[in-house]
Amino acid sequence: MAVRTTVKSIQDIMRQDVGVDGDAQRISQLCWMFFLKIIDDQDQQLELMNEEYRSPIPEKLQWRAWAANPEGITGDELLTFVNTQLFPQLKELTFGGNHGERRRVVRGVFEDAYNYMKSGQLMRQVVNKINEVNFNDLAERQHFGDIYEQILNDLQSAGNAGEYYTPRAVTAFMVDRTDPHPGELLLDPACGTGGFLTCALRHMRERYVKKPEDEQKMQQALRAVEKKQLPHMLCVTNMLLHNIEDPSFVRRDNTLARPYISYTASDRVEIVLTNPPFGGREEDGIESNFPKHFQTRETADLFLALIIRLLKPGGRAAVVLPDGSLFGEGVKTRLKEHLLEECNLHTIVRLPNSVFKPYASIGTNLLFFEKGEPTKEIWFYEHQVVDGQKAYSMTKPIRVEYLKPCADWWGGVKRKGRKENDFAWRVTIDQVKERGYNLDFKNPHTVADEHGDPEELLAKLNEAEQQTASLRDKLKAILAEALTR
Repeated sequence: MAVRTTVKSIQDIMRQDVGVDGDAQRISQLCWMFFLKIIDDQDQQLELMNEEYRSPIPEKLQWRAWAANPEGITGDELLTFVNTQLFPQLKELTFGGNHGERRRVVRGVFEDAYNYMKSGQLMRQVVNKINEVNFNDLAERQHFGDIYEQILNDLQSAGNAGEYYTPRAVTAFMVDRTDPHPGELLLDPACGTGGFLTCALRHMRERYVKKPEDEQKMQQALRAVEKKQLPHMLCVTNMLLHNIEDPSFVRRDNTLARPYISYTASDRVEIVLTNPPFGGREEDGIESNFPKHFQTRETADLFLALIIRLLKPGGRAAVVLPDGSLFGEGVKTRLKEHLLEECNLHTIVRLPNSVFKPYASIGTNLLFFEKGEPTKEIWFYEHQVVDGQKAYSMTKPIRVEYLKPCADWWGGVKRKGRKENDFAWRVTIDQVKERGYNLDFKNPHTVADEHGDPEELLAKLNEAEQQTASLRDKLKAILAEALTR
C-alpha cells in the first residue's frame, strides 16, 4: 500500500505546479522521472553483478548523483540543472562503447521529452517521493508495475492520448489465444504503451520460462515500433519495470514509412500482436510506399497489408480492427481478398461498441489468422456486455473473466470441437465471396428486436407529423404578426 500512497502523493504535488497542464503532461512528467530512477536502480544492481558494467548515463546525470540525496539541490538550482544540463545532454548521448544500445534507449526516451514543471521546490518534493520506491525490491517493483498500469489506464481520459491504450482484458485474451513461446519472433508494429508486450512476457514467464536460457531467448525475440514520443517513453519504462534489461528493441519510428517491398524474409516474424491506430489518416506520401492496389491513407488498412507481408509461413497474428474494415469496399475489399488468399482467417471475435470508451465508441473486432493456407471457413464469436451492465465504461471496463466463455468455446490450440451456439456461428469462404468479401456477418441466432405493430407505429408517425405541421403554422402566424407591427 505504501507504493500506491507514494504515487498518489506525487500526483498531488504535481497538480500544484503551474507548468503541468492536464493528465497527459502529468503522466509524461512522471514517466521520465520514474525512468531515470528505474534505470539507475537497475544499473546499480548490474554493477554489483558485473564489475565491468558501466551505466549508459554520464556520472553527473545519474539519478544517484543529483536526486538520491533528500537534502540535495532544490529550487532554481535544481530547475536550472534539469533544463540546461540533464535534458540537453541526455538528448545528445552518443551510441559508442559497450553499452551503446542502452544509451540509445536513454536518448530515445529524452529526444522529444520535456520538463513541464516550473517549481524547483515542488520538483524536489516529487524526487524525494520517488526515492521511497526501491525498484530492485521485487515485491515493490511488481506492486509499482500494477500502479503504473493504472497510470496508463488513466490515459483513456487524457484526450488523444487514449489511443495508446488497449484494455488489458483484450490484450491478455489475444495473447492467450495466440500462445507465444520463448524464442518465437514477436512483433507489435504499433506498440503504444506496450500492453501486448507485457501480456506476452507474463504469459511466457508463467507457462514456459523455466531457466535463464528461456528468459534470454524470450527477450531477444521481442520486436516493437512506436512513432509517437509519449507512448514510446511509456513503453520503454514499462519494459524496464518488467525486468527487460535491454529495451532497445522498442524502436521510435513509423512502421509504415518504410517501403512495403523493402520488408524481406529477414524481417519476417512468427507472431504479430497489435491494435493499429484506426480512424486516422497517414501523412502525405506514406501510401506511396505500398503497392498501387493497397494504396490508401487509412492507417488500419496499411497496417493490415504490412502485417500479412511480415508474417512468416505458419506465423500467426491477432489484430484489433474496426467494423469498417469488415464491410468497407475498394481498397478494403482488395485487402480482405488478399488476407483470405494468403492466410487462414479462422476466427473473428466481435466486440461491443463500448469496449474502447471513452476515446472511441465504434464497433471493434479481434481477427485471428495464420499465414500460409487460404481461408476455407471463418468462425465468428459475438461477445456481449455482461449481465447487469448496458455498456462498458471507465468505471466498469471489460474484464478478462468476461471473455472466459469465448476462451472455453475456442477449442484449444487446434480449435477442435467448436460448435455453434447463441454467440458463435460459422461462414464458408463461398458465402464471403458471394457477398463481395463483406465480412460484416451478423449473429444469425439473435432475435430481431420487437419494435411493435407496423400499423400502430405508422399511425403514431402520422399523428406526430400532423402535430409538427400545426406547430409550424402557429410559428409562421406569430412571425408574420411580429413583422407587421
